[in-house]
Amino acid sequence: MKIVIAGGTGFLGRPLCAALVGDGHEVVVLTRNEQTRTPDGTRALTWDLERALSPWASELDGAGAVINLSGEPIAAHRWSAAQKRRIEDSRVTATRRLATAITEAAAPPPVFISGSGVGFYGACGSEVVTEETGAGHDFLADVCRRWEGQAVAASSARTRVVCLRTGLVLAHDGGALQSMLPPFRLGLGGRLGSGRQYWPWIHRIDWVNLVRFLIEAPDAVGAVNATAPTPVTNAAFTAELGRALGRPTYFPVPRLALRLLLGEMADSLLLSGQRAVPVKAQQLGFTFTYPTLSLALDAALHHGR
Repeated sequence: MKIVIAGGTGFLGRPLCAALVGDGHEVVVLTRNEQTRTPDGTRALTWDLERALSPWASELDGAGAVINLSGEPIAAHRWSAAQKRRIEDSRVTATRRLATAITEAAAPPPVFISGSGVGFYGACGSEVVTEETGAGHDFLADVCRRWEGQAVAASSARTRVVCLRTGLVLAHDGGALQSMLPPFRLGLGGRLGSGRQYWPWIHRIDWVNLVRFLIEAPDAVGAVNATAPTPVTNAAFTAELGRALGRPTYFPVPRLALRLLLGEMADSLLLSGQRAVPVKAQQLGFTFTYPTLSLALDAALHHGR
């Protein structure tokens, strides 16, 4: 089938495109930068979020699936007012454009999988969080709520919509894990703040396989937590990363230092979290290759996965 992916050139998009091409699908990547090299075996098409619907929209007509991974990186810069607008607008506008194109298509795709995040739930302490848990009230929760609201607008009798609430994605070649490695490899790693905050995580291979699974699962509708079944506290994550690297983890980073360095972003991304579990994915029959953090970190750090 033809699968259209918006945001197919990033940390998640590239391996997803490779897997889908390997499955024999025709993959069309919508990109805002025509100079960006798209994954091998895909076809690139430039789209402009500042314009109304243009030729790219015709690619959605008759497609077997549309996947939306667009959005300004959340942790790329300190959260100034302008950066927060970019984070929100890049997600909401892109999703609105895709949803409009889907609803106006003569043959809309049977499934629209749109990115979201576990930030939807806000700070939840040690409460177990499922897809039935309501939205939080901080900046990321508000962004995710609006983001998902635009995606759900594409829902119809002919198109099911899945909002993929992704946690911390682990892989050897990028993402949050790569930024953690330098101090940990030097033996300077440690918990952040109290370390009691939960970090819901997922290995990137499981994330890719979950998306592939959801494309083919007709009963998959609504929110799906893209997280492993064993979320851990930051303290436990720190200890496990130290074990995997064979390094001590004796240097905690005080809460105040993180807030001074990163501002509001420290509270939302590092000092609070969600004990999110993938109830919907498991009920649908999805099986995780890396259900535990030790397996996931060993794969990423020692096997290049």
